[in-house]
Amino acid sequence: MTDISAVKEALRRQHIETPSWAYGNSGTRFKVFPQPGVPRTPQEKIDDAAQVHRFTGVAPSVALHIPWDKVDDYAALAEYAEERGVRIGAINSNVFQDEDYKLGSVTNPDPAVRKKALNHLLECVDIMDATGSRDLKLWFSDGTNYPGQDDIRDRQDRLFEALQAVYERLGDDQRMLLEYKLFEPAFYTTDVPDWGTSYAHCLKLGPKAQVVVDTGHHAPGTNIEFIVAFLLREGKLGGFDFNSRFYADDDLMVGAADPFQLFRIMYEVVRGGGHEPEANIAFMLDQCHNIEPKIQGQIRSVMNVQEATAKALLVDAEALREAQRSGDVLGANAVFMDAFNTDVRPLLAELREEMGLHPDPIAAYKASGYYERIVAERVGGTQAGWGA
Repeated sequence: MTDISAVKEALRRQHIETPSWAYGNSGTRFKVFPQPGVPRTPQEKIDDAAQVHRFTGVAPSVALHIPWDKVDDYAALAEYAEERGVRIGAINSNVFQDEDYKLGSVTNPDPAVRKKALNHLLECVDIMDATGSRDLKLWFSDGTNYPGQDDIRDRQDRLFEALQAVYERLGDDQRMLLEYKLFEPAFYTTDVPDWGTSYAHCLKLGPKAQVVVDTGHHAPGTNIEFIVAFLLREGKLGGFDFNSRFYADDDLMVGAADPFQLFRIMYEVVRGGGHEPEANIAFMLDQCHNIEPKIQGQIRSVMNVQEATAKALLVDAEALREAQRSGDVLGANAVFMDAFNTDVRPLLAELREEMGLHPDPIAAYKASGYYERIVAERVGGTQAGWGA
């Protein structure tokens, strides 16, 4: 039998990081849709992130993206976050939007472009120092569109050279999380296309380099929970970028397309001890809310992760292991499905009340008047947006 008090305690300790860019305007390749009340500064993004934590109680940090969140004084920005009840989380680099990066950043055939990209990555470590951030998150759009365009092996050499330079710059309590993506914007080869490539580089670099799994960055049908289980077993899972996909890298709210997949992933996290604080797994959202309200989209996403985690914690581990050892295929699957089919919303509502929170975070946010206030106050200036 599952100890409900232990489940509640694990959920109470859960931390889910929200991304600053989720609060800005975003859209598709065809249109960016502006919304009223969107932040104009990194400080206003932090204000919005603080609201997500205020109503969920489990979102105490906000990730920054540089240069989208560039400020003159990062220590002051960190202090601003602390005053609002949150802290600065991962620092995300951006080596994919400058004109110079058309043929790649750290893998570009031009040494001058590679140096420019490396300098930016090192700048991000400086920002980590100033903000107290633990994690540097690296995603590279580098790749090629045509066979013969560039030498595949040379590009891997250039990639490792840059990663090693950044690794050596990291402090003792800092780490790099190397993300991967199957394709896009490169179509023929991507220089970090899968978890194996990321894992191989991280393994060679050392213990301060770990893999981050973006749930939208895989081919259709990929068994993401296997990847999670393997990386946890090897001590190389550094974190997640949670989102959801139907076709490509859709960046929809986590769990929207396949809540069962999210449950399966969170079960492997629980099974491997990844939900414990000492595991140091960074659970981050990486989403763009194109048509839905920004803050509500983040609150709902946090709740989706909470629900999947609660179900994973409710799996009767003893009964499951007994069925597995005896070769009871249907019995084992039934134990697994019993947990997934459990309605955990009453449990989470009860937990929130015990934490001094409203049992329904969305309803509480709507009733707070925060949205109406920012719509009235955030007039003029330039709204934040996803890059372009």
